[in-house]
Amino acid sequence: MTRFAFTQVDVFTEAPLLGNPLAVVHGADALDEALMQAFARWTNLSETTFLLEPRDPAADYRVRIFTPGGELPFAGHPTLGSCHAWLERGGRPKTAGTVVQECGVGLVRLRLEATRAAFAAPKLERGEVDADDLGAVLAALGVPAGKVVAAQWLKNGPRWLGLLLDSAETVLAIAPDAARMKRFAEVGVVGPQPHGSDTAFEVRGFVGHPNLYEDPVTGSLNAGLAQWLIGTGRAPDRYVASQGTRLGRAGRVRIEKEGETVWVGGQSVTCVRGEATF
Repeated sequence: MTRFAFTQVDVFTEAPLLGNPLAVVHGADALDEALMQAFARWTNLSETTFLLEPRDPAADYRVRIFTPGGELPFAGHPTLGSCHAWLERGGRPKTAGTVVQECGVGLVRLRLEATRAAFAAPKLERGEVDADDLGAVLAALGVPAGKVVAAQWLKNGPRWLGLLLDSAETVLAIAPDAARMKRFAEVGVVGPQPHGSDTAFEVRGFVGHPNLYEDPVTGSLNAGLAQWLIGTGRAPDRYVASQGTRLGRAGRVRIEKEGETVWVGGQSVTCVRGEATF
């Protein structure tokens, strides 16, 4: 058996246990895909990542991202958490202040910002939501049609059905129907907070199948929502979103648009350091 350095990180939080956990296996080049998948299934976290030597000379490291059910080409909180774990274990970027991650969607840039990092949101594909899908998702979420401001398909690796609702209160009141949600892979909802709140929007992200799951804090969803909302004038170029409230978390996702790039950032903290044995 072989031992690998292991880190468990909490992402999008300043304090442990309030964000979205991520398992990270370092120096995992000797592991095959079957073992990676088996370990991700065993951790039973939303994502587990494996850090590898890069294939592209422009990258600082390569990452493979697994859920308990399969591999993802890209995901937001694994990107920030993997970067945090790589730096903490002595990783040194080729360019000071910038980390380049290689993953299934290609190269993803991260910029280091004092105590946190931010990734450049990957290219977003958008599409209209037809009336049949919209009616079905509203029935699954228990949201009246009058509460919907806009809807859009958002694809940046995962494919989210994004819903802009009238308020954070409506977002937090959602109680999805597990059977009806099986129709949808990923559904993301967002609503504006009341004036004077410490965040601009409340976000919730749901995975519909094989079993209903609410993700505590979701980088890819927030990236897609930001590109959509800023691009259509429904959000400012800089804001903070909260996510995980209904789950007892306090996730904070920082959004900033500079030029044509939307940066998605947050803090990460290490909760577990040790070894994984295979």
